[in-house]
Amino acid sequence: MTDIISIEIIIKFIKFTVVGVNGMVIDFTATYFVKDKLKWNQYVANSIGFLLGATNVYFINKVLTFESNNKDIFGEYSSFIGIYGIGLIINNLIVYIVHQKLKVKFYIAKLVAIGITAFWNFFANYFFTFNP
Repeated sequence: MTDIISIEIIIKFIKFTVVGVNGMVIDFTATYFVKDKLKWNQYVANSIGFLLGATNVYFINKVLTFESNNKDIFGEYSSFIGIYGIGLIINNLIVYIVHQKLKVKFYIAKLVAIGITAFWNFFANYFFTFNP
């Protein structure tokens, strides 16, 4: 039974990651537009991109990854976005450390932050938002 659960989690994580790539494209595109075209603060731009990507990822993961039939979409979305909000804090902290302290280019730092934050987002949503 443990092996089945482990395989199930791995499959869901792979789906979550694939869906996350779509969210990452939205995130990077929005961040680029707000930061480089509108000339807004890079952390505000990062937050806007992150939240737009997260909203897209919620709807796709609800159906594809977690196959949720929860009728309380507002409650489920609120939980998902709340977890992503914590992820956003983690994401911005990582971007700050990698970009400002380690002197890595901003978008590389953002990519590192997305990779790390993905683990938090998946497991927190797996156990709390889409609890099987």
